[in-house]
Amino acid sequence: MTSILDRPLKARTLSKLSPRRRVANGVATVAVSLSLVIALAPLLWVLWSVVAKGFRAIASASWWTHSQAGMTPLSIGGGAYHAILGTLLQGLLCAAMSVPVGILIAIYLVEYGRGTLRGRLASFMIDILSGVPAIVAALFIYALFVATLGLPRSQFAAALALVLLMLPVIVRATEEMLLIVPADLREASYALGVPKWKTIVRVVIPTGLPGIVTGVLLALARVVGETAPLLILVGYSQAINLNAFRGFMGTLPGMMYDQTSAGAGVNPIPTERMWGAALTLIAIVAVINIGARMVSMIFAQKNP
Repeated sequence: MTSILDRPLKARTLSKLSPRRRVANGVATVAVSLSLVIALAPLLWVLWSVVAKGFRAIASASWWTHSQAGMTPLSIGGGAYHAILGTLLQGLLCAAMSVPVGILIAIYLVEYGRGTLRGRLASFMIDILSGVPAIVAALFIYALFVATLGLPRSQFAAALALVLLMLPVIVRATEEMLLIVPADLREASYALGVPKWKTIVRVVIPTGLPGIVTGVLLALARVVGETAPLLILVGYSQAINLNAFRGFMGTLPGMMYDQTSAGAGVNPIPTERMWGAALTLIAIVAVINIGARMVSMIFAQKNP
């Protein structure tokens, strides 16, 4: 004869509940499971559609090694090398401007500006930026740098708009990581006579580095798929352009829009290219997100 202690913990817990609570627990479990299925179903359907319709395009070796230079909407061949390269360069340029500024702002908010008027104002402006749509950021940069200052449409102008979208994510992620660094570490460093700036560089930032890196990668994954700043500020080119300050630039979002204008949905060739560009962009974003998770796990294992 088994005692109640031999029964599983969940069974023992449910046995103590009244019938009414058991029914409520069952209803809540079913509701949560159903909500999960409802949330995942559209995502899985979209992912399957993109993979099924775009796999044929990316399976070709020329997709990764050739551009669309000289190709017409009905020409068979070409690839997305120019768009992949342009998307990666756009992301790196944006990260090069956003990451240092975002980390410095977060350090100021946590270590120097907490409770001050300037700190509250800076935090308020970051909150506003986090809710700005991509097209509003693009129109602001266009009005300021292109229409007012007369600068040409370029990859650099598009990167400035993407900085406005990437900056709040980096600031908030870095701020949260710095806030969870134990105060004892700071106090121990101060007790040894280490200046505050050196404590931040040598103690605080290395301790919160896993979360900072993860936040940067997630912010990068967000901006590489934006379309509005690219269409407004840089345009689309079928050839490779490595000049970030002049000329149109090929990107995956721009390539999808270009193939749509070329008859995607009606003609099979631009349709295949459009789905291939979409699948390639999803793959890049997925790789960045997986990389962020792996970096977080690696740092977590090194610092249990």
